[in-house]
Amino acid sequence: MVQQIFVNLPVKDLNKTKEFFANLGFTFNEQFTNEAAACMILGENIYAMLLVEPFFQSFLNKEVGDPAKSAQGIYALAVGSRAEVDQLADKALATGGTFTKEPQDHGWMYGRSFADINGHQWEVLYMDESAIPEDVANSESQNN
Repeated sequence: MVQQIFVNLPVKDLNKTKEFFANLGFTFNEQFTNEAAACMILGENIYAMLLVEPFFQSFLNKEVGDPAKSAQGIYALAVGSRAEVDQLADKALATGGTFTKEPQDHGWMYGRSFADINGHQWEVLYMDESAIPEDVANSESQNN
């Protein structure tokens, strides 16, 4: 079933946000950290993706809310295969979930999105880390 969880949170100032959490003892996966996002390690297979608001917005088909006034987030669940992505997304849609976005296929990463019955956006993804293009990995690490 689910192998990892990535909680995506919008932030206004990424550097200040990283500094705050670093001061609390959290570390970051630098391979997935650049000027638009930081991958904060919360525990084994548990991460918070801290995304600057414009980048966060690019994953949505609705307005980014003010976290001081409303709850917000994109809850991403990593599974073991493309078939599992489709199975979980199809099941969500069949049981009352709402279609939110066309599937995203980057070759090495495949994902689908849906909203649950409360409107929270979920993403189910499969990522083949052995197939991450060198230019993606290199551009991510050079942007630090």
